[in-house]
Amino acid sequence: MADKSLHEQLVKYLTDAHAIEEQALPQMKAAPGIAKDERLARIFREHHTETERHEQLVRERLEALDASPSRLKDAVMKAGGAGFALFAKSQPDSPGKLVAHALSYEHLELASYELLIRVAERAGDRETAEVARRIRDEEQAMADRLEGAFDAAVEASLAEKDADDLEEELVKYLGDAHALGAQAIQLLELGPRMAGDPATAKVYADHLEESRSHQAILAARLEAHGASPSKLKDAALRLGALNWSGFFGAQPDTPGKLAAFVFAYEHLEIGGYEQLKRVAERAGDAKTVQVADEILAQKRSAAAVVALEFDRVVEASLRAQGIAVA
Repeated sequence: MADKSLHEQLVKYLTDAHAIEEQALPQMKAAPGIAKDERLARIFREHHTETERHEQLVRERLEALDASPSRLKDAVMKAGGAGFALFAKSQPDSPGKLVAHALSYEHLELASYELLIRVAERAGDRETAEVARRIRDEEQAMADRLEGAFDAAVEASLAEKDADDLEEELVKYLGDAHALGAQAIQLLELGPRMAGDPATAKVYADHLEESRSHQAILAARLEAHGASPSKLKDAALRLGALNWSGFFGAQPDTPGKLAAFVFAYEHLEIGGYEQLKRVAERAGDAKTVQVADEILAQKRSAAAVVALEFDRVVEASLRAQGIAVA
């Protein structure tokens, strides 16, 4: 093992990973009952079993390092997982919301394990790095299954809707995309001062401008349907983004946490746009389908660029803790 301070950081990253798995467990347990589709339900049931194993594997690595899960982190994340289940269940298009949020959460886990792998390697802990890789690969496989489930999610969400309802539904999905974009802008605005590295800050700044352009495009599509962005949805999501500022400011590894959240949030938007495209296809709105495809390509590209920053943000996080990096 490397020096004591690096060992301490490794334990912190492991307790974070354990807390994330604790939040995932109630989500995966509740998801089959929300899915309204047997294929979707089966995907979540299978991953619930995997998540139980992930929690055990991370706990075992903590024990091997003479540490234990953080009761406070686990309790906070468990409460968040239960809250997510209630939120998804309350939505009129709960299968779609469920899949989009699950896709985002899988990528939060993916990012967390990518960061953990890098810290474990720097600490010389091959066992932890290998466990993190195994879990990361299963999280990626779950994300891939969710990517293949958008058709089923939209069909389940619209199952009780008539053809006459499609215009109203399309406006709702456009409004949701605009509200998510408003929160993304608030999150990306934190980048320049919290990235911990000029190159990473530029990644966030570049995508911030792109995201602002998306808002104008979505507003135009809403206007084409005689509607406008929902002030209530936009304000509610902006409030959540403002809370992130305090959250990130309180973290000792802000660059890493910020990158993980941006990576996850890009995939929340990806889930939203994949479903918007399908609703637009059903509504016969070729222009919105084109817009969704174009923005999707940019969102996927942005997520890939953020993933390339994981080495850099780990180094920035360690430097912030006074740990020398090569």
